[in-house]
Amino acid sequence: MKTRLRTLARRGLPVVALLALSAPALANTLNQNVSWTIDRAGTSAKYRVVAYGDSIYAGYNGSISNAARYSAPTVDGEYLSARWNADIETIRRTKSGAVAKDVYDNKIVAERSYMQAASTRVVTFEMCGNDGLQARSAFKSQSGTCNYGGLDAAVNTCKTYVARAMDYINANAHPNTRLKVISNVYYPGYAADNVQSSCRDSATGQTVNLRDRFLPALAKMNYWMCEYARQKGFQCADSFAQYMGADHDSNGDGRIDSDALRYVAGETEAAYVQRVTVTLRGTLRDANTKFVSASNSYDYIQSDDVHPTYTGGTVSAGIWGGSTGSGAPRYASFTNGRSPIWNQFGHERMGWALSVYNPASP
Repeated sequence: MKTRLRTLARRGLPVVALLALSAPALANTLNQNVSWTIDRAGTSAKYRVVAYGDSIYAGYNGSISNAARYSAPTVDGEYLSARWNADIETIRRTKSGAVAKDVYDNKIVAERSYMQAASTRVVTFEMCGNDGLQARSAFKSQSGTCNYGGLDAAVNTCKTYVARAMDYINANAHPNTRLKVISNVYYPGYAADNVQSSCRDSATGQTVNLRDRFLPALAKMNYWMCEYARQKGFQCADSFAQYMGADHDSNGDGRIDSDALRYVAGETEAAYVQRVTVTLRGTLRDANTKFVSASNSYDYIQSDDVHPTYTGGTVSAGIWGGSTGSGAPRYASFTNGRSPIWNQFGHERMGWALSVYNPASP
């Protein structure tokens, strides 16, 4: 999957309309398990990264039989290989279309043995995206009086299973584990959701803007992912900030947008939601046009308007089972801790966001 460099001259092009749910979430979930080892020349030491999640960590690309070789956890493995001068085995135990409860029950708990291996050094997970997508789809189909209960339920479910997942990983990951990290949720379809609902608000009698309703719910999910991480000994890779904010100061407040949007340790839910959805709302941009400077942008979202873009080919993963493989690292070293393509693809950006928390040694 290739992305293309965009310029400001193309900024006015229409965004592809949102597919309300990704293909696996429309019907049954799809296991997409992959083991890929970064095989570094001249070293025999091998350490493990274990990643649990849904279609994001799976590297879903619309296929039922293959997925991105370099989804975010494997990108992180490449950074670890260079930092530790070691082989890094990345184990992705994922289920495309899975809601948070499914990821928790059938991946983190049922497949805990993968993080119990003595070679494990990093355990990471992501969830809640499909809870949000399904709540959004249900809300879009409403007519008559709007019912916001589904959005609230998705937030509460997310909070419940994120907390349980962290507690379970803390209790079950091998003692050799050096890093535990969660990736929070970006907003796919941010531009497409800037439309009015079919239902009407009970108080005003008017339709509501979909994005105005969905953004605060997503912000609450993301707050609790990062806040629970702070409370429970995890790090939080803020993918929302990395995807939704430009890598320059677009509003003249003296801060790079993607940095200004990041969760701040210790802030309240109300403060975070206010900052992201009101104070800095004008800096949010659809990740189909991720500006890495004032004049250049890359497309972080595939044509389904849901899943991250990637490069580096595919591996077998899906209906015919998972795959195991290995290959040399694409890059032998990283200048300033960043690959040459760290900001050009969605998975590369998420993998880099995970990598900033990597320990100096195994």
